[in-house]
Amino acid sequence: MCGITASIGLAQRNGDRRTNGRVNGVHGTNGTTSTNGTIDTNGTTDTNGTNGTNGTNGTNGINGTNHTECINGTNGIHGHADDHTTETLTTQLRASIETINHRGPDESGIWISPDASIALGHCRLSINDLSLSGSQPLTSDDGHIHAVVNGEIYDYDRLRDVCATEHGYKFHGESDSQLVVALYKIYGAPAFLEHLRGEFAFVLYDGREGSQKVIAGRDRFGIKPLVWTVVGGRLLMAAEAKAFLPMGWEPEWDVGAIVDGGWMMDDRTLFKGVRKVLPGHWMEVTEERGTQTRKYWDAEYEDKTRVETRTIDDMVLGVRERLVESIRLRLRADVPVGVYLSGGIDSSAVAGIVTQLAKENHVKIGNQAPSTRVACFSVRFPEDSGYDESSRNPEKRTADWLGVEVIKRDVDEASLARDFADTAYHCEHHHFDLNCVAKFALSTLPREHGVKVVLTGEGADEHFAGYSYFTPDFLREPDLSQPHSPLTSNSELRESMYSSVDAEIKALFRNIGATQHEDLPDSEALADANGSVMPATLVLWHPTTQLFAPWVRELKEYERLDCRDTVMASLAPEARAKMRSSWHPMHSAQYMWNKSSLANVLLSCLGDRTEMAHSVEARTPFLDHHLTEYVNKLPPSVKLAYSPVQNKEQGEQGPLWKNAGSALQSLKEKWILREAVRPYITDELYKRRKNPFLAPTRWPQGGALHRLFQGLLTREAVEALGFLDYAVVEEALERAYSLKGDTKAFRTLVYVGAWVTLRERFGVKKANKEDWVSQGKYRGNQAETAI
Repeated sequence: MCGITASIGLAQRNGDRRTNGRVNGVHGTNGTTSTNGTIDTNGTTDTNGTNGTNGTNGTNGINGTNHTECINGTNGIHGHADDHTTETLTTQLRASIETINHRGPDESGIWISPDASIALGHCRLSINDLSLSGSQPLTSDDGHIHAVVNGEIYDYDRLRDVCATEHGYKFHGESDSQLVVALYKIYGAPAFLEHLRGEFAFVLYDGREGSQKVIAGRDRFGIKPLVWTVVGGRLLMAAEAKAFLPMGWEPEWDVGAIVDGGWMMDDRTLFKGVRKVLPGHWMEVTEERGTQTRKYWDAEYEDKTRVETRTIDDMVLGVRERLVESIRLRLRADVPVGVYLSGGIDSSAVAGIVTQLAKENHVKIGNQAPSTRVACFSVRFPEDSGYDESSRNPEKRTADWLGVEVIKRDVDEASLARDFADTAYHCEHHHFDLNCVAKFALSTLPREHGVKVVLTGEGADEHFAGYSYFTPDFLREPDLSQPHSPLTSNSELRESMYSSVDAEIKALFRNIGATQHEDLPDSEALADANGSVMPATLVLWHPTTQLFAPWVRELKEYERLDCRDTVMASLAPEARAKMRSSWHPMHSAQYMWNKSSLANVLLSCLGDRTEMAHSVEARTPFLDHHLTEYVNKLPPSVKLAYSPVQNKEQGEQGPLWKNAGSALQSLKEKWILREAVRPYITDELYKRRKNPFLAPTRWPQGGALHRLFQGLLTREAVEALGFLDYAVVEEALERAYSLKGDTKAFRTLVYVGAWVTLRERFGVKKANKEDWVSQGKYRGNQAETAI
């Protein structure tokens, strides 16, 4: 786990910006490194390995033809030194690494090619192989390939043995990150990506004669971040955009991405010209083809008409075996490992499986003996907030049942106000409530107690249909894979439940301050969603155009802005075709959610960004692709199961479900997961409904948060953004702290507070209509970025 940065010289094209000209290649591969001294790489020049297979058993294979694009005005790797000398790059990279030192405070290093065309930087959070042999940047056994890697590669022992025994690769340490270099050397790109199991982002330079290129990639779900931009003819890449500041980046707002929600749906960020490498994608920079981005993995679901032949017991066992294996692999570390325990099924199942693996299978918990008591971490809100579960305290009873230790952080109004600005700075985007601030506080606990690694429950709700807003799409069509199930054989019952659930969900959203889109007609693009409510669900928390400055609202493209179109435009054509014809609506909804909210919110401000702000590595066993690929092929009806309400069996259901009607209560979310993990959780949790991690949205007038927003959201600060209407913000501040406490207005304060913080800390230029119109707008993957 670490922070990575890279600076790659790009040759400018001649003539038309969109034509591919020839440029000089990369010269020399000797390079220098600040950690390993001078490297002599005058060795063999291995070939690029096996290219482009269609996948191995248990994976979804490689798709190297989608999302290909070039960076405007550049083509290929700049093969000669420019004004970026080795000394200049060294200074820039060291400052860049220092900016994101929170990601890796244990050690840092850089590598720069002799002609200064390639520069790689790394700051290390030591997890596996704590010795100097685990230092980065990494170099291949022949000295020609160099890389910086962020994250963890699992199944390390088996993969290392394959590389060493079958292919003769010579490892020089025990770090799992070396597998990226070794597998690339053996299999080439994109085939080597099939073998990477875990969460990762990397930048790799291949300096071998005849195959010079830069490869960058990101894991399948976007657990680890990787963003890029172009400054002064150089392609810059990093784990966080703030790392670009010492390398000459002058941040500006991407007003379009903020207004239409593209920062959350596609590869845009809040900053103009700064883009994400999408989950499951890889970027290649070569002399011949310039800069291209391709997809190497995507989620796949069973055809909705295929009848399931497996028994329930077989499917339950299949989930259990894969989850246990995923957790076992993620216990491998040379430092202590803990668990984030919320009191729900997901994190409790993780804690239960860890405990059993240690007690019965004698699996070490990181570097700790199997007899060590598992350390679990949790947060607690004030009792009078309405969001405190301590009175019910399911995590305490789970901890007592498992014999684990629970360490809690009290999160009150004062701490939320204190941590708000730091959270926004680390997340680099806004959020619609204070959940991320609470997660920021939670992530202070592990390091305070000597723990660098935690296991979390992210990804379970997404793949096992744990969220209530999956229910309308579940009921929209019969589950033909289960022809004898009650809701398939009784269409009248299913349709009646659909009407009730749809109304209940909409009422729930209205009560918690969501934005409704019922008055907008469906566009042509929404036809591909096949009636799914997910496009509307994904933009429920997005601000309306009324928040934005008059010049923004008056732009023609925003006259009838429908952010649901942004959702659809972000999806690959082949996925939209399957949504129309072959996927069940619930699976389509899961796909859309995972491509947007999971990747760009839950794994960002509620994941990596708030965890790594405190140098904590979080591992997500529910996002092991061997597990998710199996779960995706299961019938919808075993994820959301029809279970007529029996009040005596419901148990304590928590605040979210107390007003739910009988239709919604009759659907048991994550049913097959409950069955799979039943041996590892209490009966109370087995029966308990999903209770999401939520921070309160109503706080007293004159309190710490009220004073924070009053001081932060001044007319001067808001108008310095350039794209907001201060009058609307001023009104929101008044309504959020009125006697009724307007939840929607409070969410507006949270958005704007994050933007003001980012402007102040990043020095973001004020947005204005002239710059926006003259430079052109960028919408979705089909348009060009002005850089």
